[in-house]
Amino acid sequence: MTFYLLANHLLNFAAPAAFLALLMVGLSALLPFSKSKTGGKAARLSRPSWRWQFAMVFAANLLVTAGGLVFFGHDGRLLTYAAMALAAALVQWLLLRSWKV
Repeated sequence: MTFYLLANHLLNFAAPAAFLALLMVGLSALLPFSKSKTGGKAARLSRPSWRWQFAMVFAANLLVTAGGLVFFGHDGRLLTYAAMALAAALVQWLLLRSWKV
């Protein structure tokens, strides 16, 4: 396998995880329930940066995708994508401390 093919396989393996992480972080900033009830400067300071949120959700998605690869023997199973969506939502919920809202 050439370097080009290896890079292509790795990028295609990580692309769904990156897309879902970007979508999750982008949409969470637009939704009204992601803001603190008090608002103002304290809400902005307590919220992690979008880069940190993206990195954490992307890492969780990659772990779930790798787990699906190990468990099923190949990637791209629908159950793996469902687990990836649940993991992304859980990580985003934890990062935004949504249980306090």
